[in-house]
Amino acid sequence: MSESTHAVTEPSPSGEKTVLDIHDILKILPHRYPFLLIDRVLELKRKERIVAVKNVTINEPFFVGHFPGLPIMPGVLIVEAIAQAGGALLLTEVEDRSNKIMVFTGIERARFRRPVSPGDQLRLEVEVKGWRSVPGMTAAKMQGYAYVGGKRVAEAGVSCQLIDSARGRGSSSGSTGDEGNGAG
Repeated sequence: MSESTHAVTEPSPSGEKTVLDIHDILKILPHRYPFLLIDRVLELKRKERIVAVKNVTINEPFFVGHFPGLPIMPGVLIVEAIAQAGGALLLTEVEDRSNKIMVFTGIERARFRRPVSPGDQLRLEVEVKGWRSVPGMTAAKMQGYAYVGGKRVAEAGVSCQLIDSARGRGSSSGSTGDEGNGAG
């Protein structure tokens, strides 16, 4: 497959970006190497769906120990990649996203069907199943599927919530410690 080095950001009829390159993703998600698990967004339909890709390389730090001689991407990181794609979709709706982080509030029906190995391109398709936004709180339930070469390798339902980033840094805003694990 031939692809240019930089994504052409295509505006939708409403003028919004529907394709995001790594530079756009870095402006949206707080994750950084080695934990940023999406490389490009191929499709984005506000509050409905996102399609992203993760290029899996032998240089991923988890392959050192998972597993020597038989490198397989950990399933939990595939679910994290699904959540990050969903997070990119969710965070595009938030104007003050630099003050927010997305945390998992649930993972349901996670299934792993085939191993993901170096050289694979993980295609992540995430659909919004529920969306709630009230002043001070935005939450979503999403269903995600991961594919390699057109074959489904994993799937999971993920729930997440946006919280103030100060709350996750141990501020005195009344954090109980059970808002999520900070992943996603």
